[in-house]
Amino acid sequence: MSDEQTVFIGKSTKREELRLKLANRHGLITGATGTGKTVSLQILAEGFSAHGVPVFCADVKGDLSGVAESGVSKDFLEERAKKIDFDDYGYEAFPTVFWDLFGEQGHPIRTTVSEMGPLLLARLMDLNDTQEGVLNIAFRVADEEGLLLLDLKDLRALMNHVGERAKELSTEYGNVSTASVGAIQRSLLVLEQQGGENFFGEPALEIADLMRTTRKGEGFINVLAADKLMQSPRLYATFLLWLLSELFEELPEVGDPDKPRLVFFFDEAHLLFDEAPKALVDKVEQVVRLIRSKGVGVYFVTQNPLDVPDTVSSQLGNRVQHALRAFTPREQRAVKSAAETFRPNPDFKTADVIMELGVGEALVSTLEKKGHPSVVQRTLIRPPSSRLGPLTKEERRDVIKESPVFGVYDESVDRDSAYETLQKRAKAKSEQEEKQRKKESEQDTENRGGFSLPDWLGGGSSTTTRSKKTTRRRSRRQSTTEALTKSVARSMGTALGRALVRGILGSLKKGF
Repeated sequence: MSDEQTVFIGKSTKREELRLKLANRHGLITGATGTGKTVSLQILAEGFSAHGVPVFCADVKGDLSGVAESGVSKDFLEERAKKIDFDDYGYEAFPTVFWDLFGEQGHPIRTTVSEMGPLLLARLMDLNDTQEGVLNIAFRVADEEGLLLLDLKDLRALMNHVGERAKELSTEYGNVSTASVGAIQRSLLVLEQQGGENFFGEPALEIADLMRTTRKGEGFINVLAADKLMQSPRLYATFLLWLLSELFEELPEVGDPDKPRLVFFFDEAHLLFDEAPKALVDKVEQVVRLIRSKGVGVYFVTQNPLDVPDTVSSQLGNRVQHALRAFTPREQRAVKSAAETFRPNPDFKTADVIMELGVGEALVSTLEKKGHPSVVQRTLIRPPSSRLGPLTKEERRDVIKESPVFGVYDESVDRDSAYETLQKRAKAKSEQEEKQRKKESEQDTENRGGFSLPDWLGGGSSTTTRSKKTTRRRSRRQSTTEALTKSVARSMGTALGRALVRGILGSLKKGF
């Protein structure tokens, strides 16, 4: 299928090949819609798999799923193979594992809230700087109090906890406003509605399961079903960034191996950088620059080469450029930018050829033995050996059942974490408060000489109490004689009072 240490890409005036030893120097596949980017990704994945290199790629349109089945003989495929002298061209399936964040078209992929971390979560929830600061404080509180953050209900419970202690935490860590806590809670609700609750939880993905090989030494091609995921582009981009970060943190340094340990394809790469804060772009740049020494190759796939920042694009040594259209000023800049990234070929003008390329053609430049980019060549891309087009639902189901990770991630696990811990604390606090109230009530009763509060208020139900109430009611009744006597007394008192007033007023008048 290809030489021992290279992946066959196609033919220009010579065979165009990607050296495995330099495949971890990253790459870029660009081109307008319908020009063949997906096929280029597919043949590279096939080539890496055949040489024992595991691959992870996102299947945005569903077409990449065909890599799990042998291709079908078609005239245009045979004609292309003959035209580029691909004599050993044949049809074969490649070992494939299907993944899906929603668990519908593949094995579920999960991670914990703690592993995602506040930076990526803030990006995922589109928080501003103030809200991100509150989220960082929440993570600090969780660390100090031993609260496990596994899923979204854990994070929601933690934010409630932080909101209740806002004044206390503000003194120690800085302002924690209830408005910011409320904004984070609303963002969590939106994230849940986008399907984020499926992504957070356990069992969390083990990176080693993306780096499997078969007994024959072929690398598994891990295909992420992303057609539904693309409806939540921020979740898609954040997931890919998280995965790249996990690879960087978990894999040991290996320098420059003879072949990559894993090749990672970022399809729709512009979503990684759209409206991304500088801190996040810097993190992507850092990971891309340093992950090479971990033996991981990263390949960005996008329509426009301007979608990838210059700081990242400058590190992408292996390039496949399909046709671009130049109808708008931005598209014209993209053509010029793409042309300038290639080592010039004296036989043609690169910018002109980019707009002339047909479907299945591309400008190709790969790193040579000493790490220098080769002269750009107009290349006919080889046909894939696996199926062009998607699998049926039944075929996909069969591949999932035969997967080496079948049954490992399919059922979620909900163990005690922050949510349960905070619930237990709240229950214990409530019980303690109830005991304290009862104790205080008993002490009050003792202080009143053994009478309970209802006795003092006349609300008791004992015979003694009833008799006292009866006695009091009877004592208020007046006889006819008592009523007459009181009436006469009131009349006499009133008359006497009036006489006294008149006497005083009369004496005052005589004085004047």
